[in-house]
Formats: sequence, structure tokens, C-alpha cells
Amino acid sequence: MRSDSIKKGIHKAAHRSLLYATGVAKDSLKRPFIGIASSFSDLVPGHAGMRDLERQIEKGIHTGGGQAFIFGIPAVCDGIAMGHCGMKYSLPSRDLIVDCVETVAQAHQLDGLVLLTNCDKITPAMLIASLRLDIPCIVVTAGPMADGCSKKEVLTMIRGSFEAVGKLSAGKITEERLHEMEEECCPSAGSCQGLYTANTMACLTEVMGMSLPFCATASAVSSKKKQIAFESGVRIVELVEKNIKPSDIINRDSLRNAIIADLALGGSTNSILHLLAIANSGGIDITLKDFDELSYKIPQIIKLDPSALPTMTDLHNAGGIPAVLKTMYGNTPELKDLTGVSGLKISEIASRAWADNDIIHTLDNPITSNPGLGILKGNLAKDGAVIKISGVDPSALTFEGRAKVFNSEEETMEAIDKDLIKEGDVVVICYEGPKGGPGMREMLAPTSMIVGKGLGAKVALITDGRFSGGTRGLCIGHICPEAAAGGIIGLIKNGDKITIDIPARKLELLVSDEELEQRRKEFKPLPPKEVKGFLAKYAKTVQSASVGAVTR
Repeated sequence: MRSDSIKKGIHKAAHRSLLYATGVAKDSLKRPFIGIASSFSDLVPGHAGMRDLERQIEKGIHTGGGQAFIFGIPAVCDGIAMGHCGMKYSLPSRDLIVDCVETVAQAHQLDGLVLLTNCDKITPAMLIASLRLDIPCIVVTAGPMADGCSKKEVLTMIRGSFEAVGKLSAGKITEERLHEMEEECCPSAGSCQGLYTANTMACLTEVMGMSLPFCATASAVSSKKKQIAFESGVRIVELVEKNIKPSDIINRDSLRNAIIADLALGGSTNSILHLLAIANSGGIDITLKDFDELSYKIPQIIKLDPSALPTMTDLHNAGGIPAVLKTMYGNTPELKDLTGVSGLKISEIASRAWADNDIIHTLDNPITSNPGLGILKGNLAKDGAVIKISGVDPSALTFEGRAKVFNSEEETMEAIDKDLIKEGDVVVICYEGPKGGPGMREMLAPTSMIVGKGLGAKVALITDGRFSGGTRGLCIGHICPEAAAGGIIGLIKNGDKITIDIPARKLELLVSDEELEQRRKEFKPLPPKEVKGFLAKYAKTVQSASVGAVTR
């Protein structure tokens, strides 16, 4: 065992004495040492219920014959970090978490890890760390929160808060109603209820085989989740004994399986950023071309909040991810029959599943023939841009409008709040990319305000930043190259015409090549924002969103 290097031999007497100090019994030194990397935090609703899951995982590890050690890692709640300087830290926290997991696991020579996670950056960070370490690992995502309800109106965090602010601004609800909704829309611990980034990544983790069946959709406050946590603790000891490592499970085929499921689900645009980063960590050949290629083959068969009323609770009750696999396996040649940490092949999981086809449509009766996500290219996005097609009104799949250019989210919010954004506008937000932000902030506040004002199909928003998984509307993010790297998005002027053609996957600035060349000669990018500490280090090392905004 790896842990023998800290517990065997006469020269490890000091190591053993320190282990005894933690309460480890002498006979337990013979057991595999399993770390529980827990992102518990009272600050993050998605993680506030993890203490119970830690106990269940610990019980499972000891039942399986291992010795458990819990250690903490940081977690950021994107909803709380949204709309201010705190959001600059959200995406960079992914790299910080990877470093934390790697450091503890290597310093203490752990034999295996249970990665207890839930929210947006934490889950992809755990997967990246698992590949970097390449020791046996299993992921436990803590699960979605219960649906909210106020006066018989079913609420989610997005509908009950961010979009409600837009409705108040548009005069559709009173301030009293806003406060009623905000108090009831998040009624329990867990990740926010819709198919936002946290739940998208939980679903994809299950599809690629790094968590047990139903882990993605089982409620954070359910006994089912506690059972899965216990079973994951037992299973990690078996993975250590058999030396089944993340590199045995996460490969090109399993990542493409995740992309296929992502397209069918209509998940968060951030999943593209994270899957590219996971591939990069494992040296796996996955690029934006894989997303683009598969997007022409995979229809959307599920539509959840924020694009529709059903939530993760409805998906779980419809059969969860096993039901999605049952619906697709055998009917989608691109979906490979692989084995995950459960020891089951996708075909075995699918054969045991039941599917409610009112929520999970069949492939011959999809929600739409379009995929849930799309990669757009054109002179505005030479290296690609991302759109959540599932969140776009069918009437807005092609759009042409006049640019209104802003150099920050704050400027944009002020304009929307003052009703300066009108039907037919293309809102352009520059200098919010990985380097320009720095940190590539999510733009949930402006997109939700636009939707709340009833302009979701009448106004487009494009940015070199990114969007929350809760975003819906005609919103295009991850535009590469970004403005801070000299991208054409930084050359746009107020009044320029921009055309968006989602069926053709095109994003074009309707300005002549000659005019663009002249603008390029005159272009002076805004000076880098003055940041210090962790953000300054991140800004110097981060790469383009087209490769997952990884750091070098």
C-alpha cells in the first residue's frame, strides 16, 4: 500500500506515534488509509448538510476494512459570490481545490480518496485532482436541495430570486412578493434545484462512472443519499484492493459519454469548460471539436429548470441518470459501454433502470432535434463560443441586432436597471474573460434581469465571460479569443450589427475586413485590472477558455 511509506519499518516510529495521536488504533495501521476530502461549509447551502454524509462515508470505509481520515477543502457558493468582486474567485477556486486535494493526499500518502463535493467548481476540481493523483477515488456529490414553494407557486433559486428581481424592476410583482419568494425558494441544504452547473457536473460524473448510480439526483436531505454515501465508503476500499484508478475510468470514451449526456440533458455551458479541463488533467484528447461533432448527432431529450418547470427532483423521480442511460444506450452508437466505480457496465445499469418518458423523452420523440448545447464560430469567435441552446426561445434561434458595448458586468447591470437595453439590442460585455476579469465571472445577474423584464427572446447577450448554469435566454459566452487577449470582441463599437445563427452555429460581426483591420491597428486593450494575491497569480498563468481555462 502507498501508506506503508508512513507506517512500516523501524524508521517510521515517529510517523506511527503521530498517527496514534490522531486516535488510530495499532491494528488499524494494517488497513488501507482512505481520505475523505470534504468540502463541508456552513457558508455554502450545497455543502451545509455534509456532516451527516461524512459520517456515513466513514462508517462505510470502516465496514469495508479501511481507516478513514476526514480533511477539509474550500468551497465557494457561486450564488452568494455573484454580482460583486467575489465572483472573480469562483473559477480560480477550481485550481486551488485541486492543489489542496493533491497536497494532503501526497503529503500523507493516502491509499485512496472519497471526494465529497457538490457545487459548481468543487466537483470538476475533485475530478481533476483524481486524475492528477491517479490513486483509487470515488466521488460523492451531496445532491440537490428540495423544491421551494410559495402560495402554490413552485420555486427554484433562480425563479424565486434573480429572475424575481427582474420582475420587480419591470413592475410585474411587488417588493413584498419578492421577499416572500426569496424566503421560500431555497428550503433546504443541497445544490440549487435546476440543471445548473452543480447538478450538471454531478450528472456527468455519474455518467462517466466516477460515482454510484443515482448519486447525482438523490436529494441532499434523503435517506437515499446517506445510503449512497455509505456504499461509496465500502466501495472505495474494494477499489484500493483492486487498484482501480481514475485513469482506468476517465478516458476519451467516458468523457465523450459525458458530452453525449450533456447534450441530451441541456446542461450548463460551464460543463464544457470543466470537461476540457478534466481532459487536460488526464492528457486526454478532448477538444471543442468533440462537442461540435456530437452536437449534430444528439437531440435534447430532457428539459429542466431553468429552461422549463421540472427540477432535479422530477428527474430523480423519473428514474435519474440510470433512466437517461436506459433511454440512450443501444439507440446512440456513440455511447460506449464502459465500467465505472460501481463495477457495473452502462448496459447493466441501463437494463435495471426504469424511465418516465414524460420527463425523459425517447430519442424518437425528443424535446427538440437540437442539442442542449452548441459551439458557435465566426469572425467574432475564431476559437469558439458556447451557447445553451436549451435555454433559447425557438423564435430567437436566429437573431440580428445592434451592439451595445460594456466593459464590465457592473456597467451592464446599471444600463439594464435604467431600461437602456431595448428590443433588438445585442449586449456585449468585454474584459470578463479568464485573464481580463480576471477569473471569468458568471453573468447570472444581467441575464436574469433581462429575462425578468420579458426580453429573454428579444435581446441577445454575448461575452468573453461565462454564465451560470441557471442562465436562460439568448446568451453566448466563452467568446475566444477574449478582449484582453486582442480578440475581436474588444473591437466592437456601439451600433455595429451582429448576427447569431444557432442552427448554422455562426456568430458574426457584420463589419468589413478592412474596417476590422483598421480597428485592430488602433486597438488599445484596457490595462490589466489591478489585482493582488491569488488572483494576480491566476491572471498570469490562466489559459484560454477554449482549452478549459486551465492554469500553466
